[in-house]
Amino acid sequence: MSGGVDSAVAAARAVEAGHDVVGVHLALSRMPGTVRTGSRGCCTIEDAMDARRAANLLGIPFYVWDLSERFREDVVDDFIAEYAAGRTPNPCMRCNEKIKFAALLDKAIALGFDTVATGHYATLADGASGRELHRASAWSKDQSYVLGVLTERQLAHCYFPLGDTPSKDLVRAEAADRGLQVAQKPDSHDICFIPDGDTRGWLSDHVSREPGEILDEAGAVIGSHDGAHGYTVGQRRGLQLGRPAEDGKPRYVLSIRPVSNQVVVGPKERLAISRIAGGRYSWAGEPGFDTAQTFRCEVQIRAHADPVPATARLVPILEAERTEQHRADATHEIVVDIDLLHAEPLLGVAPGQTAVLYIGTRVLGQFTIDRAVPLDAEAAPDQAAGAGDGAAAVGGSERA
Repeated sequence: MSGGVDSAVAAARAVEAGHDVVGVHLALSRMPGTVRTGSRGCCTIEDAMDARRAANLLGIPFYVWDLSERFREDVVDDFIAEYAAGRTPNPCMRCNEKIKFAALLDKAIALGFDTVATGHYATLADGASGRELHRASAWSKDQSYVLGVLTERQLAHCYFPLGDTPSKDLVRAEAADRGLQVAQKPDSHDICFIPDGDTRGWLSDHVSREPGEILDEAGAVIGSHDGAHGYTVGQRRGLQLGRPAEDGKPRYVLSIRPVSNQVVVGPKERLAISRIAGGRYSWAGEPGFDTAQTFRCEVQIRAHADPVPATARLVPILEAERTEQHRADATHEIVVDIDLLHAEPLLGVAPGQTAVLYIGTRVLGQFTIDRAVPLDAEAAPDQAAGAGDGAAAVGGSERA
């Protein structure tokens, strides 16, 4: 129970369904002075108090579990390390993967519980190959993307009471009818451990700032930066370049090279991506077919982005295509080619982002993007996002 309206109503529905319910709030910060004033996260002292009041109203036991050390190691430290390596991570994915449906679930099962119920908007179904994760009935509130990291074992112990609710307004109305004080509480947003929303400022206190060069596509130095971690692929503002482009058009960040500490910029059209690939993958249940064979799917690269049609395949990583963004122990990656006959190329794809694969409403699985190949890769192959010093980008691979 995060202290918000969704988890409160989820708990109420679980009680109403006849389950033996215990409310648990996760203490993920060890800053005792953290309050909601000026905060936009979901883990403050006031949130814990709101969760306790909801549990008391529902007549269920309530506990606060301190997972702050695990959260720091698996989410915060990972976030810092990813940015230091030139990637753009999604901490909410890591929190779901490592905390809410790993540390929390493991502890719950050890204590004799059967299921972890949350207020996420997603649905579960029993398919021919086992438990499946699907989108919520209300696509505008669908949160299946951030749950794409869940495995078959974890899905077997999940319960999402809000998945079939048509709208958030109905959830708020239900909360008010039940007398829950959080009925009109604003939704949490942004990164919970950066409550003021200033990610760049927060990173400056946690990642060493090494000045470096800003290059154009031809390799000419056109500016400087005070820390590559302050930039992300697709960024336009704040580049402070010393000279305009020859055509007078704005420049965007095309790639970040962590080894040489360089930021590469270029025109917007060079952000158009036709292929993405990466490791750190998992399947949300048994796929039910051979993923080494090309299959049709849709891919979504942000929580609120539209999915686009594509084809995908799990393949061994060719050493000639390994980039500095690949983890050293990675042996296989998922390669996704955008179906350009039915969709526009992806824009602003950054290494470290999570790509979630769908077949219809079903979440098939996810992977962390290590490389992204521009639509015109053959014209300038070095600019594949994540292709570092000496790394080869992919043009017309026979694996397409």
